[in-house]
Amino acid sequence: MSVPAPPAYELTLDPSLSPRPVIAALIWAESIDPPRATDRAPEYLTEVVGRVRAVGESWISEDMRRRVRGTLRYGKYKPSGRGKPASEFLLRAALHDEFPLVCPPVDVNNAVSLESGLPGSIFDVGLSGCRLLMRRGAEGEEYTFNSAGQSIDLQDLLLVCRLRQDMWEPCGNPVKDSMATKIQPETRDVVAVLYAPADEPRDAVCGWAERYAAMLIEHCGAVHSGYAVVG
Repeated sequence: MSVPAPPAYELTLDPSLSPRPVIAALIWAESIDPPRATDRAPEYLTEVVGRVRAVGESWISEDMRRRVRGTLRYGKYKPSGRGKPASEFLLRAALHDEFPLVCPPVDVNNAVSLESGLPGSIFDVGLSGCRLLMRRGAEGEEYTFNSAGQSIDLQDLLLVCRLRQDMWEPCGNPVKDSMATKIQPETRDVVAVLYAPADEPRDAVCGWAERYAAMLIEHCGAVHSGYAVVG
């Protein structure tokens, strides 16, 4: 059963995000089962992908794409090409029978992102901590996002940051998350963020966050889960 996030879990929007570009959902879960690599799509994921393929490209409406991209468009950052929101990459993957299978917590994140049209990030709490900050990337900031060592330029991109040595270090964004805080076999607690446009109805964002939290219990074995909506 989902419950409101305790004070230990916190997502703060930096004051520089004015006017605020997003309404964000913070989702958390504790004591999940050891995440193992997914070798076969779970039934819930097959069902979501099937519904998406039956509808096609219009599953994520032009209006939703425009508004989600609008949360990222700032300064030098242009949300197109390889810089598109992760939800658009997942839609393309679903339509081309290439939907990624990773591990249960990441699969849940990707399923909710695909179904809602909202990008999502998920982190190992042991690596990210419970306190997160959302801000824009500074000039020169980047991080590695895959095991091949590829990096993403973070300047002006909307970021989620973890607190390390009294500094807010980028660890996620609506396009690609950092390798530094990704889920691993040892992960037991997770925290996630859904990025919704600022004009998205709050009830809708709450609904997706509640679904996400419930799926972390049902499909990842979490003992506790919850969420809070910020913005």
